Amino acid sequence: MSAAFSSSSELAVRRAVHVASVESGDLEELYQIVETCRFVTGRQFKKVALQFPDELLVVSVPIAAAIENETKAKTYILGDTSYGSCCVDEVAAEHVGADCMVHYGGACLSPSMRLPVKYVFGRRPMDVGRCAAAFRDLYPDSQSHVVILYDVVYSHAIGRLVELLTITHPNLVPSELDVDHSHGQLADGEITDTRVARKFGRRFGLQEGLTVEDYSMFYVGSEGVTLTNFMMTWNRCSFCSFNPQTSVGRAESVNINKALMKRYYAIERAKDANVVGILVGTLGVANYLTIIEQLKECIHKAGKKTYMFAMGKLNVAKLANFLEIDVYVVIACPENSLLDSSELYRPVVTPFEMEVACNRNREWTGEYVTDFRDLLPGGCSHVGFPEADNETTDVSLITGALRTTGLQPSASDTADGPSGSLVLRNQAMTVANPNTAAVFLAGRSWQGLEPKLGETPVVKAVEGRKGIAIAYEDEGEDNRKH
Repeated sequence: MSAAFSSSSELAVRRAVHVASVESGDLEELYQIVETCRFVTGRQFKKVALQFPDELLVVSVPIAAAIENETKAKTYILGDTSYGSCCVDEVAAEHVGADCMVHYGGACLSPSMRLPVKYVFGRRPMDVGRCAAAFRDLYPDSQSHVVILYDVVYSHAIGRLVELLTITHPNLVPSELDVDHSHGQLADGEITDTRVARKFGRRFGLQEGLTVEDYSMFYVGSEGVTLTNFMMTWNRCSFCSFNPQTSVGRAESVNINKALMKRYYAIERAKDANVVGILVGTLGVANYLTIIEQLKECIHKAGKKTYMFAMGKLNVAKLANFLEIDVYVVIACPENSLLDSSELYRPVVTPFEMEVACNRNREWTGEYVTDFRDLLPGGCSHVGFPEADNETTDVSLITGALRTTGLQPSASDTADGPSGSLVLRNQAMTVANPNTAAVFLAGRSWQGLEPKLGETPVVKAVEGRKGIAIAYEDEGEDNRKH
């Protein structure tokens, strides 16, 4: 990390990036241009937003040109999405008034809210024969019950893989991608058939009398957030994986119990917190506003204060600006929720972990929920709040001090709203019931820019400086004058 801070910023600006050229024939096959044009013309869309991750921006222009020539629709290329590129950036699409979206590359398959979405995953190469051989080595028992999960960029090869494996393993269960979410009206956690498991945009059938815990999981894809998300959610299942990039299969040896204990430590930090920051990490996943309101109610009933933040991609510098926050809870898709907060000044927890910390009806049982929609009413992991949330006291496992939770709302909270942004003052105009974050802010040596309305003269608009921050065009002239 020290090299990143000490290296010259000018080198990063002037560095040349060499990108391999892509033939037009490869584009049509890899990125399904014909199917995309059929999607646009079939529904008579006029404005189409094309969302590319950073690594695919090099092919965005020829793809957009091909779609425009075939459909006569106007295309807009979306780059540098505010949040994770796996999520559909509907906010950016609405800025141009798009009728639909085409999402390219890896995707978390979280349901969208407003616009029809066409997913184009691409087709990364995969040696199906080696994958089948690795599977048989990892599962020598032909009667093993195994579910095949995979990264979406390898979905094109799963059909051939299943054909090779079902000959020797009749109890194999391939998962299918569920890309038609009806704009978020059907949540993964809603139970429609007890013999069909639906999770993370995937669905697979279960044999009569068996549950998900009775199956082993075989994942096709490289190590990353998708695999981690699966392993944390189905932490009672054994996992094996095959990496198509290296053609190596292995039994996953990650200690899930150790990972869960790290998350439980974060829950204890959330229990000790007095001020909670809600980080809005998505504006496109269905029901994100509902989970925000549910979290605010849950945190308020536990006697804590909440502040809301919307800040694109998270980093250490951004979160370090708000040291009065004791813990953050991030609202994001399942793949962007499990953040490693070891380098951050404050821990970042998931909505499930915050509910464990604040809702006494939810107990830690080893079950782990990464999809916040499962916590909503009607979801498979929803737990209601206690009707009478009386004040209780327990001992912090981190500091050893007594802590009080479940505070009843005071008269001032009822009058001023659940946010508690107003404070009571006595006759001497001193703070009688101070806000924790407000006290912290008052003690700061620098509290931000002051508007000073009416104190500064009004000036006409003038032409600003040109160039980039490290080398403005007029900097050379200023140096010569001095």
